[in-house]
Amino acid sequence: MEIKKSPKANLEKQKGLSLLMGLVVALAIVYVSLEYRSLTKHDDNIIAKIDIADVDEQLLIEDQKQPEPEPEPEVAKIEVQLPEEFEVVSNEKEVAKVTLISGEEDKKLPPPTVIVPQVSAADEEAEKIFTVVEKNPEFPGGINEMYKYLRENINYPQIAADNGVQGKVHLGFVVERDGSITQIQVIRGVDPELDKEAIRVVKSMPKWKPGQQQGRPVRCRFTLPVTFQLM
Repeated sequence: MEIKKSPKANLEKQKGLSLLMGLVVALAIVYVSLEYRSLTKHDDNIIAKIDIADVDEQLLIEDQKQPEPEPEPEVAKIEVQLPEEFEVVSNEKEVAKVTLISGEEDKKLPPPTVIVPQVSAADEEAEKIFTVVEKNPEFPGGINEMYKYLRENINYPQIAADNGVQGKVHLGFVVERDGSITQIQVIRGVDPELDKEAIRVVKSMPKWKPGQQQGRPVRCRFTLPVTFQLM
């Protein structure tokens, strides 16, 4: 029995072969295209790198150029002309002549006159410091006001209070003709701190009424005890 080939079967076989050949060609075209693009990009990168390197090298060469030194300023020349002739100036001065007087001529000169100021008896009495007068000096307001002033103005030294020091300081001073107090001194003291405070408070007193002798104010010496007592 003889087998006959069908024309339809041959057509199907050729059609499959054509599709396979078309697929191979398409793949070849895609591969070639990809290789071409890769080669082109690689070349561009190389060119870009070369260009950058050339620019950097040119900049470095320009930076290494040293600036030209500035020209030095011209110094003005000063000409000094010396005189051809010099004049010598003498600095010698004439010394005043001193004439000495001999012993004989000195005897002829009159002796110097000494003027002694005359002091009247009234002036001597005014400068005198009295210890006893007709009217004693007085604190303004009397003796009670004086002790009140002392109590209110004495500041007991803390160091003396801590050590329990107390006692009576005797002061002597002069009441002037205008009532002011001068020449304060310690006649009999107790402690340096108490003595100092007694002098301070007496010095701060207002002016007294001065003592009087024959109806006139006179300088008078006065003694005052200042008592320090711890309560």
